[in-house]
Amino acid sequence: MSGEPDPLYVQARSALLDATDALADHLDAIVLVGAQALYLQTGEADLFDTVAPYTTDADFSINPLDLSDSPLLAELLEARGFQTNIEEVGRWTSPNKVYVDLLVPEMLAGAGTRAARLESHGKRVARRARGLEASLVDRDLRTISALDPADSRSVTMNVAGPGALLVAKIHKIAERADKPHRLSEKDSLDVLRLLQATETAELADRLKKLLDDELSASVTAEAIENLTPLFGSADAVGVQMAVQAAGPGADPDFISASMTTLVSDLVIALT
Repeated sequence: MSGEPDPLYVQARSALLDATDALADHLDAIVLVGAQALYLQTGEADLFDTVAPYTTDADFSINPLDLSDSPLLAELLEARGFQTNIEEVGRWTSPNKVYVDLLVPEMLAGAGTRAARLESHGKRVARRARGLEASLVDRDLRTISALDPADSRSVTMNVAGPGALLVAKIHKIAERADKPHRLSEKDSLDVLRLLQATETAELADRLKKLLDDELSASVTAEAIENLTPLFGSADAVGVQMAVQAAGPGADPDFISASMTTLVSDLVIALT
């Protein structure tokens, strides 16, 4: 995408920095995940002209094992003007109306089906998410800067690596594959973005590392098992989603061939 980023995306990056400012005492226990992490790892230059390379929310994965009992997450966020969303556990709204989601890998989230239990922090501040376990293993320290030229802020924090992001995306798509109304076609295009922007050998190495770690082994194995069913053929649901997300300006045959070839190469590299 050429030119200056959309003001919405400038606000989103600002909200991310607002949140990291607020949660500075706990930053060692937090990993940036989701679309903002994906674009940081794959580069801000868009692979498809029809799709904007920024996102309007921020997602954080929290490691309860590294999280201190105080200060309380909720109090820190509220002190900076964030408001909790009563309809969505773990969702916070920044002062400039951008969503910030606090998530906990399901394996570490305690009992329950939706909310994450975080000891002294309670069970309303964050929600559980399966597949994010990998973000606590495959992560890179990155410096993230504001997009507004008038904002000089930056933060150095852990950002989920390409392997972890791929695992999380595959879980999200697989869990919703039988619920078409909940599918987001852009998720599959993000999978292609990861496959194109990361060398196959590096991606395979990161996935193997995740398979070797007790925390991330199970979710990673499940994700790998879903690679071929979701993305291995032109008529696979994930490939069709990517084609739709790329828009009318993209060549559907190119999208399909790229995804199926890269997935095949990755599967071979993992064997």
